[in-house]
Amino acid sequence: MRDPNDTVPSQHQTDTHTRYYFISDLHIGGDEQLQNVEFEPELLDFLRTLEATDEDAELIVNGDAFGLWEFTELEGMDKFDALVERYPELFEQFRATGENVPITFIPGNHDYELACYPAYVDRLAEYNVTLEQEVVITRDVGDRVVWIEHGQQRDQNNESPDFGNPYANPPGYFVNQHITSRAGKLSARGKFNWLKDIQSVTPMTEIPDWMISKYFYREMSPFLRYAVLPFLLLFNVSVLYLVAFVLSLFGIWSEPLALVESFIRFIGFAGILLDVVLFVDVVIILILVLLSVPLFFVVRDVRKTLTRFGLIQNESPTEVSNAYVRGAQEVFEAHPDVAVFIYGHTHRASLTVVDDRAVVNTGTWLKRLHRRSVMLGLLPSVYYSSFRLNYFVVHPGDDGVVIEYHRIEKENPTDLTILERLLTRKPKIDESIPEQTVVGAKWHSQTDVESQPAEQSPSEDASD
Repeated sequence: MRDPNDTVPSQHQTDTHTRYYFISDLHIGGDEQLQNVEFEPELLDFLRTLEATDEDAELIVNGDAFGLWEFTELEGMDKFDALVERYPELFEQFRATGENVPITFIPGNHDYELACYPAYVDRLAEYNVTLEQEVVITRDVGDRVVWIEHGQQRDQNNESPDFGNPYANPPGYFVNQHITSRAGKLSARGKFNWLKDIQSVTPMTEIPDWMISKYFYREMSPFLRYAVLPFLLLFNVSVLYLVAFVLSLFGIWSEPLALVESFIRFIGFAGILLDVVLFVDVVIILILVLLSVPLFFVVRDVRKTLTRFGLIQNESPTEVSNAYVRGAQEVFEAHPDVAVFIYGHTHRASLTVVDDRAVVNTGTWLKRLHRRSVMLGLLPSVYYSSFRLNYFVVHPGDDGVVIEYHRIEKENPTDLTILERLLTRKPKIDESIPEQTVVGAKWHSQTDVESQPAEQSPSEDASD
């Protein structure tokens, strides 16, 4: 992979008092159900606020403004025509806002075509949007510099091997063309139009578990779901029952089994039903135990094959975030005037301070999903939905470079079934990014830079 740190950033001379607004990963556009932009009213309000501001400001969308990968029936500039036709109010607002403050786009992976065709520069300019067809751009903030990229070139599954070549598509392109776009076309056929949310599932390795969850709680026949529910709910209890039975069988400890049998007799007919459920679960457990040994080797081999083809990644979200922090540290060492490293791509808003510099992830405006395990039994996990519409503002301050974090309130979806809410507890989502962070107060020359352990604001939600 070509090292993004060796990229010569696009230089841009600006007034050092400018306030830079950053958003990313809007993913506007796509086939059929992917056309729905749930945050469009909030985005329009945000742009109207910038249209009315008297600040010296610039709005920078650092990648994935559009979901061009998610169009499968259109080619070339026809995709842009479709965007203008579908979102006329948004493009007119770009034009109006751009008359007051400059608007700059850089390509991401989902709108990689913006980097490939000069016609996009001209067409976006009609709406007062400047497109810089670069991997990295910079902005001056006082005597410091902000390094801006989308981040896809640091991801081997989404890195273009020849940036600017329209035919140099990474594996992620084909996944989106054949999975995400297909999901957009099929979503309306479901009972609850949920399949379109596949673009909010991160990392991609979560997709199988997410689809099993949605099938069970949304698409499965209610009769079948509630018929198997007692067996799944009591599966863990059946494991304990089997252990008690084995202990009693070998004369090790008979009291637990005796207590269970006494309880079953005490509750009468309900006890008979409970006994049937436990018996069926025990039989299934024994079958699974017999199959577990050969299945272990088959599953392990399949995972190795999928990993070799780059279709699954073993990295956790924390490991991915740390990889970008390490990349930022390399940028800081190679470019000692850089005070802030800004990227997007991973959809996880965060701010990390490293040796008086900042690493900022601009997050996403798409719906976010938070996985929660059920409290009892062997049932699919539940995925809670939320919105985190945020933007960062970077500007010079008296003591260094100031980074402001802002949230735009949007009501979270209420899209869970009663069963999903009964089986889980609502996740506690930790989104504590400081409202203001100042870096660059203690400025270092390149020879004085010493890397310190990253102090990352906790922005990941806890999952079971």
